[in-house]
Amino acid sequence: MGSILKFIIINSKNISWESNQLFVFLVDKNYKSQYFKKWQSLTGNNINNIIEKSNFSFKFGQDLLVRSSINSILLLGYGETRKTNLDYEKLGGILFSKIDKLKFKEITIISNLDVSENKQNIIISRLLFGFKLKSYTFLKYKENNKRNGLKIENIKVLNKETKALNQHLSLNANLISGIFFSKDLTFEPPNFLTPEEFVNQINSLKKIGIEIEVLNENDMKQLGMNALLGVGRGSIEKSYLVVMKWNGSPHSKNKIAYVGKGVCFDSGGLSLKTPRGMIDMKEDMGGAGIVVGSMKAIALQKVKRNVIGVVGLVENMPSSNSQRPGDIVKSMSGKTIEILNTDAEGRLVLADALHYTIKKFKPNFVIDLATLTGAIISALGKERAGLFSNDENLSEYIFQTGEKIDNLVWKMPMDKIYGQKMLSKIADLKNIGTPEGSSIQAAAFLQNFVGKTSWAHLDVAGVVWSDLVSEIHSGGATGWGVRLLFEIAKNNYRF
Repeated sequence: MGSILKFIIINSKNISWESNQLFVFLVDKNYKSQYFKKWQSLTGNNINNIIEKSNFSFKFGQDLLVRSSINSILLLGYGETRKTNLDYEKLGGILFSKIDKLKFKEITIISNLDVSENKQNIIISRLLFGFKLKSYTFLKYKENNKRNGLKIENIKVLNKETKALNQHLSLNANLISGIFFSKDLTFEPPNFLTPEEFVNQINSLKKIGIEIEVLNENDMKQLGMNALLGVGRGSIEKSYLVVMKWNGSPHSKNKIAYVGKGVCFDSGGLSLKTPRGMIDMKEDMGGAGIVVGSMKAIALQKVKRNVIGVVGLVENMPSSNSQRPGDIVKSMSGKTIEILNTDAEGRLVLADALHYTIKKFKPNFVIDLATLTGAIISALGKERAGLFSNDENLSEYIFQTGEKIDNLVWKMPMDKIYGQKMLSKIADLKNIGTPEGSSIQAAAFLQNFVGKTSWAHLDVAGVVWSDLVSEIHSGGATGWGVRLLFEIAKNNYRF
């Protein structure tokens, strides 16, 4: 539920200097004083004298607000060192935080940097991207669900050349729409976002050109998806598998696939979690949320790539009909699985979802995303997702892409010994191994269902939610991974 902000590109002739608004100047020590001449003539203030008398030193993110009866200006420090695109985004988030409570309805942003036109487009577009990301709030269930302090109606941007910047902003808007969709889904409470309601949310993507196919429980029974279906047995909510197809390159047979775990609430089943361990389990659908958000962004941007998104949607609850520790289920692949812990349910959902995706669509590579193990948080904290793969080239590409856009991952080992720990004495596999290295063992379990297809598994348990506030994040659902999957599709890796 991001704020409604409109970005309007204007040239200097269309600026209303007399209006009661805020002018934001992005400045370093080499700022151009002529930009302030009109303002100085209207207000009688000399900006050079004001800066000299203040402690403003142009440091990155530092600000200086100067008010007048006619309008006001905010100087935003750019700093002296070389910046990356991520720095510009952080600066945009910093700017939002500074002006959020100032109660200006109109804001004009002016870059006062001595850079090329192309560089300025990049700086401004990334700054506005961070600004928009930071503006996100989820207030749907608040009695007064409007941000009290945010009064901004329009943000104008002074720029010489509008076409290139507008293209940047269009891409921003499409990507942000996907990120915010993912955030909204992750924030929703489980009494609203049941598997059926999740299907309804996904069906809304039909209007942007995504083909949707929904497999119900009868469909999955006929296909032999007993691993996935076993997870949802204890819930009154029905389970679903949803396929999203974006045909961005209809004349090509090449395609990629994203598969997401969508456990809309995870009580642990009969292997019941502790009350504290259950509090955050509405976000156990985070992997599916990432896949759905990325599919929305891909379609809005009309990426010229064939992309398949598949999500398994279930609820894991205890009842007299629940799956039991000791049960053995036969997955769609034919492999049998001994259930030792019903709280190791996500891998069962993915086992059938991965096998189905690969068998039906034969993608060039597949990436699955799941809030799979708490152990990955112990290993990597909430800063990086765990990356497991049977393809070093794919793994390296995901890692490098994540580094560029701040969707960070860390490559984890996949030695054969971990897979051997998932072998059962009375079935082909068991759904838990030993406590040590459990995240790797979970990934090794999934590898049994991908065959020779290039595959990567992202354990996102630590990154889909963060209560830590940063320059571009205000706490809660992060939207992590939407941008990563979007970039992988957009950049046509391997094609």
